[in-house]
Amino acid sequence: MTSLIQSKSARIDVRASIAVKQLLQEAARACHKNVSEFLLEAGITAANQALANRCHFGLDNAQWEMFQQALDRPVQSKPRLKKLLTQPGVLD
Repeated sequence: MTSLIQSKSARIDVRASIAVKQLLQEAARACHKNVSEFLLEAGITAANQALANRCHFGLDNAQWEMFQQALDRPVQSKPRLKKLLTQPGVLD
């Protein structure tokens, strides 16, 4: 991602209300970035997520059967996962 941010050859203009601009400035300061860096990084992340949601994968018949079997398998107890999700973490 940093290689995308470092190559600055095009400009993007955004119009926003004063309240939105102030919010973005405050958030950028909190992240020790300027508004352009903050918006560009957030925009790249959002773009990657939006495009990732559009990806698809194909399976042949045998792979599809294995996938279906995995989905149809009965739920198994995962005690370590349950412990991880129910006990307070270091930041709690």
